[in-house]
Amino acid sequence: MRITRAGAGLVAVALAATLAGCGAGADEGPVESAELQGRWWTWASAEPAPTNPVADEDGSACGRNQPEDVWFLAGTFGTQAERACAVPEGVPLAFPLVNMFGTPEDCAEFMGTAEGSAVLDGEEVEADAHQAEAIEIRGGAGNPVTGTEGSFTAHGCGLWVQLPAPEAGEHTLKIRGRSGGFSAGVDYTLTVGAS
Repeated sequence: MRITRAGAGLVAVALAATLAGCGAGADEGPVESAELQGRWWTWASAEPAPTNPVADEDGSACGRNQPEDVWFLAGTFGTQAERACAVPEGVPLAFPLVNMFGTPEDCAEFMGTAEGSAVLDGEEVEADAHQAEAIEIRGGAGNPVTGTEGSFTAHGCGLWVQLPAPEAGEHTLKIRGRSGGFSAGVDYTLTVGAS
């Protein structure tokens, strides 16, 4: 993830909520785009650097602050990572290939070169392009994602994937994303079992 200051606003560029119980449930289908982005950014910015899922090098932080109705996965701050993650059975997955928040102009520039892929168990899965949408983000103390604590609004955008709950067992997921000079990727081994 790359973080820069743009005027008075903070712009964070990343690959990949503590709002348990909000939004679509596991049986209700995909979460609406702006809600998904706001919830993911809040989830990703809830933890300080040592336990942050974006800074996670091996998957040990992937279960931090997960909501009950969706399991979020994270990218990196611009590196490649391999993570092993235990996922409860019956919960859908959601993650960005590449994403950012900032102004509508930041998003337009970012989406102009955004590209990526997700491959689950050897099969490519489709990503949706989410253009600039107003979102609310709540950052925790010491988080490396937003660099700020408390709530603020911004515009979120990126390439996003929402998948139905995977079957029990082991799965591989390869996430790649880039925009402009930023690129990141994660190879996940997901073990889906009873929570």
